[in-house]
Amino acid sequence: MSAAASRESRTALTQLLIAEILIGSVGVFAHEGGQDSITTVFFRCVFGSLFLIVWGIARGHFRGLLAERALIKAAIVSGVLLVLNWVALFAGMARSSISVATLVYHFFPFAMLGLAALCFGERTRPADYGWTALAFIGVALSADPFKLVGTADANYLIGVGLTFIAAVLCGASLLLSRRISRDRPFAVVLIQCLTGAAMLAPFARYVPIAHAGPHWFWLAGLGLIHSGICYVLFYSAYPRLPVVTIAVLAFVYPVVALLLDFLLYGHALGPVQWAGVALIVLGTLGVNLKWRWTRGKEVVAAPGVIAAMTNESASSATAQ
Repeated sequence: MSAAASRESRTALTQLLIAEILIGSVGVFAHEGGQDSITTVFFRCVFGSLFLIVWGIARGHFRGLLAERALIKAAIVSGVLLVLNWVALFAGMARSSISVATLVYHFFPFAMLGLAALCFGERTRPADYGWTALAFIGVALSADPFKLVGTADANYLIGVGLTFIAAVLCGASLLLSRRISRDRPFAVVLIQCLTGAAMLAPFARYVPIAHAGPHWFWLAGLGLIHSGICYVLFYSAYPRLPVVTIAVLAFVYPVVALLLDFLLYGHALGPVQWAGVALIVLGTLGVNLKWRWTRGKEVVAAPGVIAAMTNESASSATAQ
C-alpha cells in the first residue's frame, strides 16, 4: 500500500470511529430533549433537513434531482417507514431504557435480511438463518426475560414491543433505501427528512417548547449531528474501508450507548443481558463476515443485502 493510500485509509478509519461514537449518543439527545417521541422526531427531521440542504447544495449532490421522479417517490415511501421507526424507537427508549432499546433494536439487520428473502426473493446463505436465530435469542436475552415474565410493568413491555416494531420498520425502510440510494444517498436522506417533517408537523407539540432553553440544543443536535454530520462522515469513510473493518467498528455505537446509559442514568445490564449482547455480536458478525457453520457449500448471499448490512452504522445515522 502506498503512503498516500495508507493516509487515506487512516483518515477514513478516524472518520468512521468519530461517527460511531457520535451516533452512540442519539438516545441521550432524545432523552435530554425532554419531548414526546413525535415532537422529538419532527424537530430532528427539521434540523436534519436544514443541514442536508446546505451541505448538498454546497457539494452539488442535488443537481438534476427533480427529474428523477421514481427515486423521489421511492424515497418518500422509505421516509414514511423511517420516520415511523424513529417514533417507535424513541418511544421505546422512554419506556424501557437506552440500553435495552439499543440492544433490541439491533435486530434490524436481520429483519431486513428476512424481508429481502420474503418480499424480493433474494437468496440467502443457509448459515445466515442460523446466525439470525442466534441473534434473535440474543435480543430476547438482552430484553431481560426474567423481568419480562416477572416484575416488568406494562410500560416496560410496551417499550420493548415498540423497539422491536422499530427494528422491523427500520429493516423495511433500509431495504427500500438501498435499492435507490447507491448513487444519490444524500438526496435520499434529505427527501426522507423532509417527508418526516411534513408528516409529523400536524402532530408535534409546539407550546411546551416555545421558549428558550437547553431542550433546543438537544433537539437541534439530533438533526445536525446524528442526521447530518454523522451521515457525511459515514458516507465519506465507507468507500475507503474494507468490509471487515466496517463490520467490527459498527459495534462501537452500541458500546457507547450502553456506557452513556450507565454513566448518566445508572442503567446497568445484568449477566443474562450481557450474554444476549454476546449472541447479537456473534450473529451480526457471522452474517456480515460470511462465517460458515460447516465446510459444506452454501448459497451466496445477495450482494445488496450484505452491502446494506455492513453499512449498519450509516443506516443508524438516520435510523437511530
